[in-house]
Amino acid sequence: MLCAGRTFSIGIVVPGTEYRSAGDSMTTAAVIVAAGRGRRVGGPIPKQWRTLGGRTVLSWTLDTFRHAPTVGPIVVVLHPDDMGLAPGYAAHDDVSVAAGGATRADSVRAGLVALRAHAPARVLIHDAARPLVSTALIARVIAALDHSRGAAPALPVTDALWRGAAGLVTGTADRGGLFRAQTPQGFHFDAILAAHEAAAIPDAADDVAIARAAGIDVAIVEGEEANLKITTEGDFARAEALMTQTTDIRTGNGFDVHAFGPGDRVTLCGIDIAHDRGLVGHSDADVAMHAITDAIYGALAAGDIGRHFPPSDPRWKGAASDIFLAHAAALADQRGYVLSHVDCTIICERPRIGPHAPDMQACIAAILGIAPDRVSVKATTSERLGFAGREEGIAAMATATLVATSFT
Repeated sequence: MLCAGRTFSIGIVVPGTEYRSAGDSMTTAAVIVAAGRGRRVGGPIPKQWRTLGGRTVLSWTLDTFRHAPTVGPIVVVLHPDDMGLAPGYAAHDDVSVAAGGATRADSVRAGLVALRAHAPARVLIHDAARPLVSTALIARVIAALDHSRGAAPALPVTDALWRGAAGLVTGTADRGGLFRAQTPQGFHFDAILAAHEAAAIPDAADDVAIARAAGIDVAIVEGEEANLKITTEGDFARAEALMTQTTDIRTGNGFDVHAFGPGDRVTLCGIDIAHDRGLVGHSDADVAMHAITDAIYGALAAGDIGRHFPPSDPRWKGAASDIFLAHAAALADQRGYVLSHVDCTIICERPRIGPHAPDMQACIAAILGIAPDRVSVKATTSERLGFAGREEGIAAMATATLVATSFT
């Protein structure tokens, strides 16, 4: 994508985004099992591909693990019929894809084998159908592995238990010591891989059953009610309701001004517009892109452009402003947010903005990695009042809306 006749970089690395390398003895990898067909929930497509809050169930699950501290690399296990979707997931540097097998145990084993080359110390195994897993729960399971070769979240059974037949209660059962199992279930990698390769339990309910059959003790970690497994149609509505309660939405504002000076064009939202003067600034003086960038930083409570790219630093003299905007977008991603919408208003008498607004939208959207219909660029005059009215410069203000991609 070219904006103002130049290419921009979207590969900016924000400190802290890297996962621990395979050589780090504390690396915790993850296997997300998404190879099931979801027959109990019904419907024309498997539940992991159905939408929840505007995104697929699997995308919610994957993003939570991608933004969980110390987790990576990640293997997503897909059904062989779904491997056509693999390139989209493997496009993430920290994600790879493996084809699943006939049973859940076969699929987990395939994911573990795919991780063997990374030699992680630990692994978390999680069902894609639990999209509301929190980073806090993930951290509890990882912490428990400091003291046990296996750890898994669970909730104690609190309801009375009945036995029944033919629609009638035939007896009761003691609920003492009973727990409702959840995922992610965590293990020392070598131990669980060996257990899966030796296991002859094709109908194992989960990885804890396989681990215990191999003599691995599994510690119980406190689970979460919100960490439900989507099993029936009604679970989609429950998950949507829980998401409404826990979704973190942030809004930030940005404002910037640049004075006119010598030149024959101005750069606004990455687009060069012929004009009888240019804008003066330490960088390329793209006042609109600066406002959008500061709006994103503001939503993150991360200061402004000057904090990240000080004007006293000669490296940024004349720099293209897409560098700043791409950095803000990368920081949002690193902190677990996606950009839902950006709105920018440019304030000037001249040049005319309207004819260039579609190109500006496309340029900003490309840098941010979002659809153009999530970017608004518009203009207004100040009715010949103030510095903008006297054509001494151009001002811009922007609002950015960020939505959390994971649950804390």
